[in-house]
Amino acid sequence: RVPAFLRGTGAGWVTAEYSLLPRATHTRRQREAFVGRPSGRTQEISRLIGRALRAVVDLTAFGERTIIVDCDVIQADGGTRTAAITGGWVALYDALLWLHNEERLYRWPMVHQVAAVSVGVVEGKPVVDLDFALDSRADFDLNVVMDESLSLVEIQGTAEKGAVSVERLNELLVLASGAIEEIMRLQREALGIERFDELAAEYD
Repeated sequence: RVPAFLRGTGAGWVTAEYSLLPRATHTRRQREAFVGRPSGRTQEISRLIGRALRAVVDLTAFGERTIIVDCDVIQADGGTRTAAITGGWVALYDALLWLHNEERLYRWPMVHQVAAVSVGVVEGKPVVDLDFALDSRADFDLNVVMDESLSLVEIQGTAEKGAVSVERLNELLVLASGAIEEIMRLQREALGIERFDELAAEYD
């Protein structure tokens, strides 16, 4: 099934559900299901992951189906939303591969690769992939989501201790792009593929 606004359109949907497991943090957190509703942070991150994944998929290629990517954080030490996007893309590719093998696709849906990483300024120095200790001391931090051409899919940034110049922002984006190139290589290695669109030719 798909959301009501997509019924009858022939298009599918990709969404995500993000959750911190109770012992993911230093102090045990109560399950949000037990509390009765997800927190605002959980909803915001879930929407971010969903947007990033939908941006790289042809939603009309797999019919009126919804693919839900579960992002359960086992260890929260900074960068969980960027890790969820990066791992979520691998899981989404795997799900689409299953649909391909079951001959349930109209064409290969994966039109881009996507990955994300955090960057920031800590004690005046640019840093990539901030853990909790670095993030808590950062003057500025930025979550960067890019596709395989290193074009921006989404960015989220906050200056914690004063404004940041455009020059420093550009420096951080260059730092992020280098890290994302390496992350994408690892994504493909995990899937055993050379290209994200190598199955597209089978539908020509």
